[in-house]
Amino acid sequence: MSMIDQGRRTSSAIGAWLGGVLPGLGLTFAIACAAMAVQRLTGIAALSPLVVAMVLGIALRNLGGTPQAARPGITFSLRRVLRFAIVLLGFQLTLDQVRAVGLPGLAVIAVALAATFVFTRWAGRMLGVEPRLAELIAAGTSVCGASAVIATNTVTRGTDEDVAYAIACVTVFGSLAMLALPVLGEMMAMDPAHYGIWVGATVHEVAQVVGAGFQHGPEAGQAATVAKLSRVMLLAPLILILGAAARRGGAAAQGSAPTPWFVLGFAAVVLFNSAVALPAALHGEIVGLTAFLLTMALAAMGLETDIRKLRAKGLRPLALGALAWSFIAMLGLGLVLLI
Repeated sequence: MSMIDQGRRTSSAIGAWLGGVLPGLGLTFAIACAAMAVQRLTGIAALSPLVVAMVLGIALRNLGGTPQAARPGITFSLRRVLRFAIVLLGFQLTLDQVRAVGLPGLAVIAVALAATFVFTRWAGRMLGVEPRLAELIAAGTSVCGASAVIATNTVTRGTDEDVAYAIACVTVFGSLAMLALPVLGEMMAMDPAHYGIWVGATVHEVAQVVGAGFQHGPEAGQAATVAKLSRVMLLAPLILILGAAARRGGAAAQGSAPTPWFVLGFAAVVLFNSAVALPAALHGEIVGLTAFLLTMALAAMGLETDIRKLRAKGLRPLALGALAWSFIAMLGLGLVLLI
């Protein structure tokens, strides 16, 4: 076969692939744009576009159905777009931010995260919640909300309904934490730095952390944000550990658990971001792109979610989410009061 023929075949294959993927990519792109617009029009900073996109996707899937032609692009958004976005998350972290928390603060974050993850999986077994759903709720509560749920599911391999339910749990209880912790912090007259570490180590989403932290003043808000970003960094080792455990446990009988190579990309980007100071404008663009790509992934997740299967899971996972939130909040407070 001549080089010209090979080139034509390659071009034809690329064209066919793009033709298959573009309809679904366009759909998730449009939903992500709508979700971003909803957040900006409402002006509610804590209203996550990720959650809005998932809700819009669920509504479209269950009210009108997902077009068959869009399925390849939806799958691409759920896998490739999501993993690329997680790699880009590394641009929001530096090793200097981690050092700024200090060893006592890092100890609080690490202990609260590990203990909450283990407790939530155990409580899930006690409540009779499916192990994969319990693991996703554990990840979302202990690490960083929706982003942790969808990243962890690359190795947990739960259903789309598992992911949607877990995200609903961390959204509901993270929002409650955002309202409750400032009141409790005021009642206990907590030091701003200690209050910030408590919020950053225990509240679910970054936006919720910012909302709760700055209600106690700028010093508390800054401490909360840095603590939260340090906590996000622990997502990488968590996923690597879960992936290794899944492979050792023979994940698979359903096919071997994937090696989460994208997590290594995330870690490499953190190191790069720590060593090289990007121009502020470029850094802002990357942060915005990351948020948009994650929103596209959540839109795809919603488009794959059957609400009838979601209802069939009942209230036990919701009770698990409440237990996990209570556990991390109380443990985090106890640890902060000790330092």
